[in-house]
Amino acid sequence: MFKKKGEQIFAPAAGTVMALADVPDPVFASGAVGEGFAVDPSEGNFVSPVDGELILLAKTLHAFAVRTDAGAEILVHVGMDTVKLKGEGFTAHRAKGDRIKQGDVVVSCDLAQMAPLVPSMVTPVLVTNGKDFAIAETEIGASAGTPVITVRKK
Repeated sequence: MFKKKGEQIFAPAAGTVMALADVPDPVFASGAVGEGFAVDPSEGNFVSPVDGELILLAKTLHAFAVRTDAGAEILVHVGMDTVKLKGEGFTAHRAKGDRIKQGDVVVSCDLAQMAPLVPSMVTPVLVTNGKDFAIAETEIGASAGTPVITVRKK
């Protein structure tokens, strides 16, 4: 029943999907930034988890956000403490304001090069305007290309 009203949020990278509570960062794990899930990436292409507009591309390229047509704002935060890299090792493939489709590569990096420089490459995927949206279902253990969570307007 939710599927009609809900929007599916996909994993933004190949890898292991995990519960947000298992993220090795207390702020993300607590849900303080938003509810969602995380991916422990196995490769360095980070794609849009939804169709929509790219509303944020951090100058340091470590995070991006997409607003769906229904208004859900989905933040993808690549790794822990990656902001400290000041964009080094990241490549942007899209620009803020672009209309993008689920699966379009937004940023990429060389995981082997980056992983030793940060505490973790685990990538939280968060609904940042959760006061307007509820997570209807979660598929922890999903793989890239399959929906992980479904959100619907409250």
